[in-house]
Amino acid sequence: MIQKLTKEWTEPAEEGRTLRSKWTGFGKGVTEKLASGTKAAIYQYGLMVAIVGFLLGRAMILSELTPFVLPFLAAIYMLKRERAPIAALSLVAGAMTGYHGQVGFVILAIIAYVLIQKVVAKYVQNPTKALPYTVFGASMATRLGIVFFLEGTISNYALMMATVEAGLSFILTMIFLQSVPIVTSRKMKQPLRNEEIVCLIILLASVMTGTVGWVIYDMTVEHVLARYLVLAFAFVGGAAIGSTVGVVTGLILSLASVASLYQMSLLAFAGLLGGLLKEGKKVGVGIGLLVGTLLIGLYGEGATQVSVTLMESMAAILVFFLTPKSVFTNLARYIPGTVEHSKEQQQYLRKIRDLTAGRVEQFSTLFQTLSNSFQTPAQMSNREDAERDVDFFLSNVTEKTCQTCFKKERCWVQNFNKTYDSMQRIMTETEEYGEIKDQVLMKEWKKECIKPEKVVQAIRNEHGQYQANQKLKRQVMESRRLVADQLLGVSRVMGDFAKEIQKEKAAHHYQEEQMLDALREVGLEIGHIDIYSLEKGNLEIEMSISSDNGHGQCEKVIAPILSDLLSETVIVKKEEVGFYPNGFSHVSFGSAKQFVIDTGVAHVAKGGAWVSGDCYSTIELGSGKYAIAISDGMGNGERAHLESNETLQLLQKVLQSGIEETVAIKSVNSVLSLRTTDEIFSTLDLAMIDLQDATTRFLKIGSIPSFIKRGNNVIKVEASNLPMGMIQEFDVDVVSEQLKAGDLLVMMSDGIYDAPKHVENKEMWMKRLLSELKTDDPQEVADVILEKIIRNEQGNINDDMTVIVAKVKRNTPKWSAIPLYKSPKLVKKRGRKSS
Repeated sequence: MIQKLTKEWTEPAEEGRTLRSKWTGFGKGVTEKLASGTKAAIYQYGLMVAIVGFLLGRAMILSELTPFVLPFLAAIYMLKRERAPIAALSLVAGAMTGYHGQVGFVILAIIAYVLIQKVVAKYVQNPTKALPYTVFGASMATRLGIVFFLEGTISNYALMMATVEAGLSFILTMIFLQSVPIVTSRKMKQPLRNEEIVCLIILLASVMTGTVGWVIYDMTVEHVLARYLVLAFAFVGGAAIGSTVGVVTGLILSLASVASLYQMSLLAFAGLLGGLLKEGKKVGVGIGLLVGTLLIGLYGEGATQVSVTLMESMAAILVFFLTPKSVFTNLARYIPGTVEHSKEQQQYLRKIRDLTAGRVEQFSTLFQTLSNSFQTPAQMSNREDAERDVDFFLSNVTEKTCQTCFKKERCWVQNFNKTYDSMQRIMTETEEYGEIKDQVLMKEWKKECIKPEKVVQAIRNEHGQYQANQKLKRQVMESRRLVADQLLGVSRVMGDFAKEIQKEKAAHHYQEEQMLDALREVGLEIGHIDIYSLEKGNLEIEMSISSDNGHGQCEKVIAPILSDLLSETVIVKKEEVGFYPNGFSHVSFGSAKQFVIDTGVAHVAKGGAWVSGDCYSTIELGSGKYAIAISDGMGNGERAHLESNETLQLLQKVLQSGIEETVAIKSVNSVLSLRTTDEIFSTLDLAMIDLQDATTRFLKIGSIPSFIKRGNNVIKVEASNLPMGMIQEFDVDVVSEQLKAGDLLVMMSDGIYDAPKHVENKEMWMKRLLSELKTDDPQEVADVILEKIIRNEQGNINDDMTVIVAKVKRNTPKWSAIPLYKSPKLVKKRGRKSS
């Protein structure tokens, strides 16, 4: 029973919900169709052209001139010729319903323009440039023709008024050519320039003059529309746009009706106040109009007419409030300086950025795919390769020996496995020892083969070609591996670059205003501030500053103030004096590194020669890392110098490209090993120091140990890798150490470490030498080490010697932070620590 009642109660409710949803969907569909039909009628079928033409046909200035007709018709004829008949008919209809009695002039002027335009189009290559002159001629000829027909003569006054009307038509033609497409197009693709905004206002104000004489409850329609126009543009564009619209609109209305002269000051003042109060949304802009109406209304028409003026303003405000917000939002997208326009520009830039990042990502994927394709042969089974090589080897041997033997069938058909295994064992023996040391194997082979010595000799002879082929194959494989590693490294770099492009640059408008106010309050003349990043340790700030004639204002004052504001040491990264036209300088500020490296170097060539086989380099990479490298070419002299120098040059270029250091070293090693057949090798001792946290990665390729001196303790850092270029394939052994402020890092070549020949435990000898040093200046330490080594050897320099000493120091800013009286707290993002 309960279920039955529940069903009876719920079914009508469900039917009601279904019915409501159907009506809602129906209503939504009707609304969409109505909106779509309205847009089609306005833009596609020319309703907007008809409305504008009708009002311009009614418009008149100076009580007898109608300069709006021909410019509008000419603009429509040039831009949308298919709408020209609609424009002509609407202009005539407007003139017929107007109060100026200029129907005959409008009809004759239209006919005259069409005839003159036909002639101009036939003989002029660019009719658009000649359009203002065509309109001027048509207007002048029509007006003077009518005057002469009616009066039989042309007076000076008639000539002057005809010239004024034709001149205004000349100017309005150029204005309407820019503003008519804005009104008659469904979508605008580009933001409006200032000239286009003014032209649009002139067109709208001209259209409003067509409503002169329309009165509703003592309220003049053109005044209501003019104030609504001012409200709209003040709300969208601010005080500058609002006051401009007020001046232009008031000027044109005053030309149409001299009694409306005070409207220009009212509209301009209302536009200024409304724009200044736009932060109060629609209410603030409306209050601005009311205040302007009261002040100017009392001054213009006195207290008796102020009620009518207030009613007109209230009507405009009511229409303004009823206008959907989407209308103003769409309008603001095309006016420079508005938030909506900025968002539109940012969206466009975001599209370009994403497109660029997508293309870079595609290239990254392409290089990764190419890398994988080059690595595919290297991933084949080594066992299959070895078996295939053995098969080729033995087939060449049997072709020279067993092919002509009469026992071939018994050996290779009846006893294939036994014969194959025996020859393979002989191949292995001769390859390892050059002869067969296994006598049992030799005896068994002599029993099976009737030409054992000949086969063994053929196998020995084949070994040379076999080894050459194997070497060539290894070089080809290493070449492929080198290309694969390089392509993979490029793919990673491009992938990281794509991610950097896609990083959303957060807007810091509030922080920029805070920083600008703080700097200006202390008397600094700052133009503008752009904050690109507030991440901890990765600040990016740019600003324009007045010139200080080289007094160091940026470094001594502004950077310390920013350091206090951001609670982080800020330094000047770049300063361009007189960068802007007004003489202001462009300055870039950034985060200071937590640590700095102070280096000292001492080196000498073997025997005191000029050219040393050792080369060294200190590189500060853009990624916040500091690289110290020593390369020792094999031997001495110019050849060793060229070898070690080329190693460092290759490494420096690869590291600066952003490729990870282990991949960089493998790539350099592959290049060196494949470049020449000479046995010329070089060692590499590389230390990569992170300037943010002082973590250090040591990569030692055939080099001797390095030492870290921390107080009285000395720590050895070593790794086992062969010299570069000796073998094609090797693994880089990476050793990580955490350095601290005050540590001394000592790196040296083998000429320093191996110099004391009489010392057996060189490690303890070097540790004792470092621990006994009385100075911590890097250059002095390097000089003392080299001097003691040479003195210990009685002045003999038996090898190239190089020692680099690096001291890790905390970055103490040159200028202390300057606290402000009221220091605003800027919100910063903490950057992610790179691994």
